Amino acid sequence: MDIIFDVDKDTLICEFFGELDHNVSEYARKKIDAAVDNYRIGNLVLDFSKVTFMDSSGIGMVLGRYRKMGERSDRLAITGCSKNIRNILNMAGIFSIIDYYDTRKEAVAKFERKGEYR
Repeated sequence: MDIIFDVDKDTLICEFFGELDHNVSEYARKKIDAAVDNYRIGNLVLDFSKVTFMDSSGIGMVLGRYRKMGERSDRLAITGCSKNIRNILNMAGIFSIIDYYDTRKEAVAKFERKGEYR
């Protein structure tokens, strides 16, 4: 699992590559939390467009980032899921609490339109 970080305005974008399973979920959590703290951003986008597999520990990692962002009164969105990953997240109820967008550009624009930048 590789993670590439990018910043667009007040949004940190995390692009994942590969499998998000029990072998890498803790690694992903630590990398994202460190980046969120280092960049001091107000919004976080998790881009799953290059994720090929996700299990329950990946779902747990997403929920943990949701809680962390909520504690900071910051926002979180998910983008770019394949049909299989989107079905997994949907069955877990993730999209009832976290917004989904097809692209990271849409997510950043939505944050900006809502005035959710700090």
